[in-house]
Amino acid sequence: MTVHKNTTADDGVGNVSAAHVAEAYQTAGGRMLHGKIEDALRSDHLSALKGKVNLIVTSPPFPLVRKKSYGNETGEAYLKWLTSLAVPLADLLTDDGSIVIEIGNAWEPGVPVMSTLPLEALLEFKKTASLNLCQHVICHNPARLPSPAAWVNVKRIRLKDSFTHVWWLSKSKFPKADNREVLNPYSDSMKNLIRTQSYNSGRRPSGHKISEKGFLTDHGGAIGANVLEFDNERALPESMLKFTGTKWDAKYRNYCRDHSIPAHPARMQALLAGFFIKFLTRPDDLVFDPFAGSNTTGAVAETLGRKWLGVEASLDYVQGSRGRFEEFQSDSSESV
Repeated sequence: MTVHKNTTADDGVGNVSAAHVAEAYQTAGGRMLHGKIEDALRSDHLSALKGKVNLIVTSPPFPLVRKKSYGNETGEAYLKWLTSLAVPLADLLTDDGSIVIEIGNAWEPGVPVMSTLPLEALLEFKKTASLNLCQHVICHNPARLPSPAAWVNVKRIRLKDSFTHVWWLSKSKFPKADNREVLNPYSDSMKNLIRTQSYNSGRRPSGHKISEKGFLTDHGGAIGANVLEFDNERALPESMLKFTGTKWDAKYRNYCRDHSIPAHPARMQALLAGFFIKFLTRPDDLVFDPFAGSNTTGAVAETLGRKWLGVEASLDYVQGSRGRFEEFQSDSSESV
């Protein structure tokens, strides 16, 4: 394991200055770069990876009404900014590679009206890079706190947002993918059906004809839906259980606390990253997150035996992300 001191200049608030990108640290499976993604895409670090990245999985800063500490654009600037990254990011992909982008909902300033900006940005991103939309996936979290607070909690005139959009894009119409890698456990009734080798076949009211033996084979689990809910451990693929709850995230939070580093306020769900890494890549494939934040993507990729690369503009978040890896847990004093 090699740790590199970051000697780039910053702007006084922990963000690297323009055109400076440096390797912050390495682990057994990957590298974290400190710098803005716009600069990183022009750097030698990424130019050497064109056509070699199997999966880009990321959650770019959402186009929220107000600026957040993690550096989101707002309004039309967001659309132009995200679109400008489409071609250089797509150029990194292998021919059968994919881009998975999580984008949350946005609201118009000061009024209880949803903004279409996330959808517009997604469509422009897709069109600009000539990408295929493989599937639209919903990541539903019923335990999410009520928001937007002004319209949900105070005025009581809207329902809470409890999901984010996840868009799966690819260069090829047939990218690498295998849903057998993310099968859900069978229900008790399905287990009983396989055990008894008996069920009611025939034509259904929908018009579908169910064959006599179509559901008798044990495939190891049920094919998942394109609505992901990670609050029910019994319905999760067995390989995802290691990323459930708050325990997996605890070492990151403890590391940030012990080193007086601010934790990232909008961390990607480990289960979301893990699901698509298992679904769309194989061991030793390369996974890239251009907005790495606390580096959930990199840590999950390494846990699953994939190579990874992350880019993050905030030095605080780069420093804190070291806490996701065992080799840094004994580090009580040295900073990036």
